[in-house]
Amino acid sequence: MYPTFSDLLRDLFGINIQLPVQTFGLMLAISFLLAAWTLTIELKRKEQQGFFSPVSVKHLVGEKASAAELLSSFLIGFIIGYKLLFIAANYNYFVTDTQGVLLSLKGSLPGGLIAGALIAFFKYREKEKSRLETPEWKTEKIPVHQLVGNITMVAAVAGLIGAKIFHNLENLDDFEKDPMDALLSFSGLTMYGGLIVGGIALLIYTRKQGMSSLHFMDAVAPGLMLAYGSGRIGCQLAGDGDWGIPNLAPKPDWMHFIPDWMWSFRFPHNVINAGIPIPGCEGHHCMMLQEPVFPTPFYESVICISLFFVLWGMRKRITVPGMLFFVYLIMNGVERFFIEKIRVNNQYHIFGHGITQAEIISFLLIITGVTGAIILYRKHAGRS
Repeated sequence: MYPTFSDLLRDLFGINIQLPVQTFGLMLAISFLLAAWTLTIELKRKEQQGFFSPVSVKHLVGEKASAAELLSSFLIGFIIGYKLLFIAANYNYFVTDTQGVLLSLKGSLPGGLIAGALIAFFKYREKEKSRLETPEWKTEKIPVHQLVGNITMVAAVAGLIGAKIFHNLENLDDFEKDPMDALLSFSGLTMYGGLIVGGIALLIYTRKQGMSSLHFMDAVAPGLMLAYGSGRIGCQLAGDGDWGIPNLAPKPDWMHFIPDWMWSFRFPHNVINAGIPIPGCEGHHCMMLQEPVFPTPFYESVICISLFFVLWGMRKRITVPGMLFFVYLIMNGVERFFIEKIRVNNQYHIFGHGITQAEIISFLLIITGVTGAIILYRKHAGRS
């Protein structure tokens, strides 16, 4: 496995350079960018079709920099400088424990003060250049696709919070042992928590912008599937624990053309250091699973990226607003429900049967998708 981007470069290309970039975090960032890219394309298309109108944005022009603006600029600059100067002076330590450095109080006070003062000064100069004797309100019309940056930020913040909340609800024992690590660590994210909380936040934000919820849901659906599939590539590369149950069965003969790791894999050098020591290995990630398991992140990547192309091909053919999103919910729910059968996860015991959080949510997504599709179809048929 490749817990860091440096590991990947070293193994594949022989390039030995120390970079503080984790493969899971890198793929997570790429996933957000892919979702934003597909959403931009869809919003532009729907704008041309007349489903979205430009958003009116009202802002005050010509006022001087307020104390709150200068203070917030100073604080942002202080945090950046506080960390950056410390990282520059302790780069090897930062590469070794990136998360520990970023989430700790370690930093450079002079760096923070200098950077904070500079950014506050630049903010003051910027406001002074556009300052008017009498500030005035201006209304600007902005195409909705230009809001994708804001939409992505809302989805990222709310999604990560939701992913953390649902993961800790599913792992209360770990949360009770170390609440701060459970809340602040970059590991331990539950996809459905991010989808639910992020989705609610986006609907609230877009409704405030006057955007049609059904058309927006259709626009975002393909990108959500693509982002999930690419995100799972990060899970596979890093070996973050989202793998399957032990698979000791020999690879079937009809699969002779695929590499053995696609059938069962021990996730050597996994980022969470699970399993047994790798003989002769020295370093931070020198463990592998004792028994080979199903590489479920790889399976989900292949399935979900394929489903993205299906949704992408359907998007212009389905004319009922909201229908594409409910199709996405059905696909998402079915994919996750069945992958759970060979995936490691904590189980709840209900009426004598073990069931995972993801199975419950995926089943509800299927029901919601089917119900929503039927309701929309009947409404559309009634208008025809």
